[in-house]
Amino acid sequence: AHWPPEAGFWISRSYQYFPPGTVHVAIVDPGVGTEREIILASKDGHIFMAPDNGLLAPLLEDADQVCKLDNEVLPKLGIETPSLTFHGRDIFAPLAAEFAAGRINLNDVGIEISDWTPGWLEEPEVTNDSVHGIVVTVDAFGNLISNIDQSLIKDFKQPVVSLAGHKFEMKPTYGRAKPGDYLALINSFGVVEIARAEGSAADGLGSDRGAPVVITDKVNGD
Repeated sequence: AHWPPEAGFWISRSYQYFPPGTVHVAIVDPGVGTEREIILASKDGHIFMAPDNGLLAPLLEDADQVCKLDNEVLPKLGIETPSLTFHGRDIFAPLAAEFAAGRINLNDVGIEISDWTPGWLEEPEVTNDSVHGIVVTVDAFGNLISNIDQSLIKDFKQPVVSLAGHKFEMKPTYGRAKPGDYLALINSFGVVEIARAEGSAADGLGSDRGAPVVITDKVNGD
Protein backbone atom coordinates (compact mmCIF):
# COMPACT_ATOMS: atom_id res chain seq x y z
CA ALA A 1 0.00 0.00 0.00
CA HIS A 2 2.95 2.34 0.47
CA TRP A 3 5.58 1.22 -2.08
CA PRO A 4 5.02 2.71 -5.57
CA PRO A 5 7.73 0.59 -7.29
CA GLU A 6 5.70 -2.57 -6.72
CA ALA A 7 2.64 -1.12 -8.42
CA GLY A 8 4.86 0.29 -11.16
CA PHE A 9 6.31 -3.14 -11.83
CA TRP A 10 2.91 -4.76 -12.18
CA ILE A 11 1.42 -2.13 -14.45
CA SER A 12 4.48 -1.98 -16.70
CA ARG A 13 4.51 -5.77 -17.06
CA SER A 14 0.77 -6.36 -17.47
CA TYR A 15 -0.80 -3.54 -19.49
CA GLN A 16 0.10 -5.30 -22.76
CA TYR A 17 -2.47 -7.99 -21.98
CA PHE A 18 -5.31 -5.47 -22.16
CA PRO A 19 -6.78 -4.12 -25.41
CA PRO A 20 -5.83 -0.67 -26.75
CA GLY A 21 -8.14 1.97 -25.33
CA THR A 22 -7.90 0.57 -21.80
CA VAL A 23 -7.61 3.18 -19.03
CA HIS A 24 -5.18 2.04 -16.32
CA VAL A 25 -5.53 3.70 -12.91
CA ALA A 26 -2.74 2.95 -10.43
CA ILE A 27 -3.03 4.46 -6.97
CA VAL A 28 -0.34 3.93 -4.37
CA ASP A 29 -0.43 7.41 -2.97
CA PRO A 30 1.19 8.14 0.40
CA GLY A 31 1.33 11.81 -0.64
CA VAL A 32 -2.39 12.19 -1.32
CA GLY A 33 -3.63 15.70 -0.56
CA THR A 34 -0.17 17.29 -0.78
CA GLU A 35 1.35 19.30 -3.62
CA ARG A 36 2.20 16.17 -5.63
CA GLU A 37 0.90 16.20 -9.18
CA ILE A 38 -1.24 13.63 -10.95
CA ILE A 39 0.38 12.10 -14.02
CA LEU A 40 -1.57 11.26 -17.17
CA ALA A 41 0.15 9.40 -19.98
CA SER A 42 -0.55 7.58 -23.21
CA LYS A 43 1.40 4.66 -24.64
CA ASP A 44 0.56 2.09 -27.30
CA GLY A 45 -3.05 3.25 -27.32
CA HIS A 46 -3.45 2.92 -23.54
CA ILE A 47 -4.13 5.68 -21.00
CA PHE A 48 -2.34 5.66 -17.64
CA MET A 49 -3.17 7.66 -14.51
CA ALA A 50 -1.19 7.71 -11.27
CA PRO A 51 0.28 10.04 -8.63
CA ASP A 52 3.59 11.62 -9.61
CA ASN A 53 5.62 9.63 -7.10
CA GLY A 54 7.72 7.42 -9.35
CA LEU A 55 5.04 4.78 -9.84
CA LEU A 56 4.78 5.25 -13.60
CA ALA A 57 8.47 5.96 -14.16
CA PRO A 58 9.14 2.58 -15.85
CA LEU A 59 6.61 3.51 -18.55
CA LEU A 60 7.15 7.22 -19.04
CA GLU A 61 10.54 7.33 -20.77
CA ASP A 62 9.09 5.90 -23.98
CA ALA A 63 5.48 7.01 -23.56
CA ASP A 64 3.77 8.75 -26.47
CA GLN A 65 2.60 11.67 -24.32
CA VAL A 66 3.06 12.62 -20.66
CA CYS A 67 1.02 15.32 -18.91
CA LYS A 68 0.23 16.55 -15.45
CA LEU A 69 -3.40 17.05 -14.58
CA ASP A 70 -4.61 20.62 -15.00
CA ASN A 71 -6.61 20.99 -11.80
CA GLU A 72 -8.45 24.00 -13.19
CA VAL A 73 -10.48 21.75 -15.49
CA LEU A 74 -11.90 19.64 -12.66
CA PRO A 75 -14.93 21.87 -11.94
CA LYS A 76 -15.87 21.68 -15.63
CA LEU A 77 -16.11 17.92 -15.20
CA GLY A 78 -18.28 18.20 -12.11
CA ILE A 79 -15.41 17.58 -9.70
CA GLU A 80 -15.91 20.50 -7.32
CA THR A 81 -14.54 19.66 -3.86
CA PRO A 82 -12.41 16.51 -3.87
CA SER A 83 -11.46 15.05 -0.52
CA LEU A 84 -7.85 15.63 0.50
CA THR A 85 -7.50 11.98 1.49
CA PHE A 86 -9.44 10.11 -1.22
CA HIS A 87 -8.34 11.27 -4.67
CA GLY A 88 -8.92 7.73 -5.95
CA ARG A 89 -12.66 8.18 -5.53
CA ASP A 90 -13.00 11.90 -6.15
CA ILE A 91 -10.50 12.57 -8.97
CA PHE A 92 -9.05 9.42 -10.51
CA ALA A 93 -12.30 7.45 -10.85
CA PRO A 94 -14.36 10.23 -12.50
CA LEU A 95 -11.50 11.11 -14.85
CA ALA A 96 -11.05 7.47 -15.80
CA ALA A 97 -14.75 7.23 -16.60
CA GLU A 98 -14.51 10.29 -18.86
CA PHE A 99 -11.50 8.84 -20.68
CA ALA A 100 -13.17 5.44 -21.06
CA ALA A 101 -16.33 7.04 -22.45
CA GLY A 102 -14.28 8.97 -25.00
CA ARG A 103 -15.49 12.34 -23.75
CA ILE A 104 -12.00 13.69 -22.99
CA ASN A 105 -8.41 13.17 -24.10
CA LEU A 106 -5.07 14.10 -22.56
CA ASN A 107 -4.99 17.49 -24.25
CA ASP A 108 -8.35 18.40 -22.69
CA VAL A 109 -7.25 17.88 -19.09
CA GLY A 110 -3.46 17.79 -19.08
CA ILE A 111 -0.44 20.05 -19.39
CA GLU A 112 2.38 18.35 -21.27
CA ILE A 113 5.57 17.84 -19.25
CA SER A 114 9.03 16.39 -19.76
CA ASP A 115 10.06 16.00 -16.10
CA TRP A 116 8.51 13.79 -13.46
CA THR A 117 9.46 12.00 -10.26
CA PRO A 118 11.97 9.28 -11.15
CA GLY A 119 11.53 5.67 -10.14
CA TRP A 120 12.65 4.62 -6.68
CA LEU A 121 14.66 1.64 -7.92
CA GLU A 122 17.91 1.65 -9.84
CA GLU A 123 18.13 -0.51 -12.93
CA PRO A 124 19.89 -3.86 -12.43
CA GLU A 125 23.68 -3.66 -12.52
CA VAL A 126 25.05 -5.71 -15.40
CA THR A 127 28.59 -7.00 -16.02
CA ASN A 128 29.92 -9.61 -18.45
CA ASP A 129 29.16 -12.49 -16.11
CA SER A 130 26.75 -11.19 -13.46
CA VAL A 131 23.56 -9.22 -12.93
CA HIS A 132 22.62 -7.56 -9.63
CA GLY A 133 18.97 -6.73 -8.98
CA ILE A 134 16.40 -6.94 -6.20
CA VAL A 135 13.12 -8.61 -5.31
CA VAL A 136 10.54 -6.07 -6.42
CA THR A 137 7.39 -7.93 -5.37
CA VAL A 138 6.12 -11.13 -3.74
CA ASP A 139 3.02 -12.73 -5.19
CA ALA A 140 0.22 -14.58 -3.38
CA PHE A 141 2.08 -17.89 -3.70
CA GLY A 142 5.20 -16.55 -1.99
CA ASN A 143 7.18 -16.37 -5.21
CA LEU A 144 10.00 -13.79 -5.03
CA ILE A 145 9.85 -11.77 -8.24
CA SER A 146 12.90 -9.77 -9.25
CA ASN A 147 13.45 -6.76 -11.51
CA ILE A 148 15.90 -8.73 -13.67
CA ASP A 149 14.54 -9.12 -17.18
CA GLN A 150 15.27 -12.33 -19.04
CA SER A 151 17.07 -10.34 -21.75
CA LEU A 152 19.84 -9.50 -19.27
CA ILE A 153 20.89 -13.14 -18.95
CA LYS A 154 20.16 -14.38 -22.46
CA ASP A 155 23.87 -14.93 -23.15
CA PHE A 156 24.56 -16.74 -19.87
CA LYS A 157 25.41 -20.38 -20.54
CA GLN A 158 24.63 -21.62 -17.01
CA PRO A 159 22.95 -18.94 -14.87
CA VAL A 160 22.94 -19.43 -11.10
CA VAL A 161 20.72 -17.24 -8.92
CA SER A 162 21.82 -16.18 -5.42
CA LEU A 163 19.48 -14.82 -2.74
CA ALA A 164 19.54 -14.88 1.06
CA GLY A 165 22.77 -16.88 1.15
CA HIS A 166 21.40 -19.62 -1.11
CA LYS A 167 22.09 -20.53 -4.73
CA PHE A 168 19.45 -21.76 -7.15
CA GLU A 169 19.76 -23.43 -10.53
CA MET A 170 17.46 -22.18 -13.27
CA LYS A 171 14.57 -24.47 -14.21
CA PRO A 172 12.12 -24.09 -17.11
CA THR A 173 9.03 -24.38 -14.88
CA TYR A 174 7.82 -25.18 -11.35
CA GLY A 175 7.08 -28.83 -12.09
CA ARG A 176 10.75 -29.51 -12.82
CA ALA A 177 11.54 -29.26 -9.09
CA LYS A 178 10.56 -31.73 -6.39
CA PRO A 179 7.91 -30.59 -3.88
CA GLY A 180 9.57 -28.40 -1.27
CA ASP A 181 12.66 -27.69 -3.38
CA TYR A 182 13.64 -24.16 -4.36
CA LEU A 183 14.26 -23.09 -7.93
CA ALA A 184 14.71 -20.05 -10.12
CA LEU A 185 12.93 -19.54 -13.41
CA ILE A 186 11.79 -16.99 -15.96
CA ASN A 187 8.18 -16.30 -15.02
CA SER A 188 5.22 -15.41 -17.21
CA PHE A 189 6.12 -11.72 -17.03
CA GLY A 190 9.60 -12.29 -18.42
CA VAL A 191 11.64 -11.72 -15.26
CA VAL A 192 13.68 -13.93 -12.96
CA GLU A 193 11.71 -15.40 -10.07
CA ILE A 194 12.75 -17.50 -7.08
CA ALA A 195 10.09 -20.06 -6.16
CA ARG A 196 9.50 -23.13 -4.04
CA ALA A 197 7.73 -26.08 -5.60
CA GLU A 198 4.34 -26.43 -3.91
CA GLY A 199 5.40 -23.95 -1.22
CA SER A 200 6.31 -20.36 -0.40
CA ALA A 201 9.85 -19.22 -1.18
CA ALA A 202 9.25 -16.01 0.76
CA ASP A 203 8.34 -17.87 3.95
CA GLY A 204 10.98 -20.54 3.58
CA LEU A 205 13.83 -18.14 2.89
CA GLY A 206 12.61 -15.32 5.11
CA SER A 207 12.93 -12.91 2.19
CA ASP A 208 10.77 -10.02 1.04
CA ARG A 209 10.78 -7.22 -1.49
CA GLY A 210 14.02 -5.28 -1.55
CA ALA A 211 16.17 -8.39 -1.02
CA PRO A 212 19.26 -8.44 -3.28
CA VAL A 213 19.31 -10.93 -6.14
CA VAL A 214 22.53 -11.82 -7.96
CA ILE A 215 22.80 -13.95 -11.08
CA THR A 216 26.19 -15.25 -12.17
CA ASP A 217 27.20 -17.25 -15.19
CA LYS A 218 28.63 -20.55 -14.03
CA VAL A 219 30.58 -21.85 -17.00
CA ASN A 220 32.25 -25.28 -17.14
CA GLY A 221 31.77 -25.76 -13.40
CA ASP A 222 33.72 -22.60 -12.42
